[in-house]
Amino acid sequence: METPGVDSRVAGASGAAGGAELRRLGDWLLGPTGGVVGSLSSRTPGEQDFLPVLHRSTPETTTSVEPDIDYEGLPRGADTGTHMVAGSVAGIMEHCLMYPVDCVKTRMQILHPEPAARYRNSLAALGQIVRTEGFWRPIRGINVLVVGAGPAHALYFASYEKIKFSLSDSLHPGANSHFANGVAGCIATVLHDTIMNPAEVVKQRMQMFNSPYRGMLHCAGSLLRRDGLAAFYRSYPTQLTMNVPFQALHFMTYEYLQELFNPRRQYNPLSHVVSGALAGALAAGATSPLDVCKTLLNTQEAQAVQQLRAAAATSAPVRHISGLGEACRIVYRTGGAAAFFRGVDARVIFQAPSTAISWSVYEFFKYVLTKRQHGRS
Repeated sequence: METPGVDSRVAGASGAAGGAELRRLGDWLLGPTGGVVGSLSSRTPGEQDFLPVLHRSTPETTTSVEPDIDYEGLPRGADTGTHMVAGSVAGIMEHCLMYPVDCVKTRMQILHPEPAARYRNSLAALGQIVRTEGFWRPIRGINVLVVGAGPAHALYFASYEKIKFSLSDSLHPGANSHFANGVAGCIATVLHDTIMNPAEVVKQRMQMFNSPYRGMLHCAGSLLRRDGLAAFYRSYPTQLTMNVPFQALHFMTYEYLQELFNPRRQYNPLSHVVSGALAGALAAGATSPLDVCKTLLNTQEAQAVQQLRAAAATSAPVRHISGLGEACRIVYRTGGAAAFFRGVDARVIFQAPSTAISWSVYEFFKYVLTKRQHGRS
């Protein structure tokens, strides 16, 4: 993808076009109030133009018919709402469109599946579920994610953008910081999982083969009466242990690929799709063992709990599997090291398009909302 810099634009201009380009360059350097934007001493030729994007308070006036909208730099006073709306829509669409594959992933991660719920691979699993349990069975429980993913992703993207820009500006003014991207992803994940973890528990209980629950409220009420509020956060430490490195790797990979494919950080749907898919696939494969343990903690498989009770040396009754360490031991005793990668193909197949959808929808809505805001200002 050809991305000429300021120097090449100026060098290639001539006559009236050259004068226009120089005037635009002067406006860019001086800003709307005539003051110099940022520090030029730390910038090198060809370096990405992040600083004016981050600090521009008003749209740039150009001589073109339709000025470029720097959607990465949101208008003052509208950034948080834009990120939250865009993030909410992106999260709901991501989870809903890929929900059947998520159902397959949960089924394939079960350590002791019933004979009718044993599958050769992801595609065979989806076909068997539809044939034996009905066409709509793979999307059972999708309403749980609509309720949980909206607010969780709104907080997730809004906090990520705010922390990323603030920390990058503090560490490396005028440039992108991979460290800031990773830290922002980790903090955003902690906030996201606080909201999303209960929805994940209910969702996976309803995705199991022969699930006894009639619906979302029946499942949530049954768990609350039987095990209390702790049932919804039993896997929370494991979820964080998995998602913090997942999101750090995901965001750092996405931002790195954006520097390669879209160095000027303009709205480019293809670059957002490709970067999101590759980042999601890499992070999903690397954290798959922790996802297997999380599924065990969320589903509390009856046969696994019975084995834990039989192996318990104390007389105190064991009611549930608790903690990442205990889940890891059960997984390893069940199938060795290979058991930690049960359903890894379904997880990668789920995450690659999910993150591609999430980023492309998020960037699209951010672009549209920002363009509308610029049009009113």
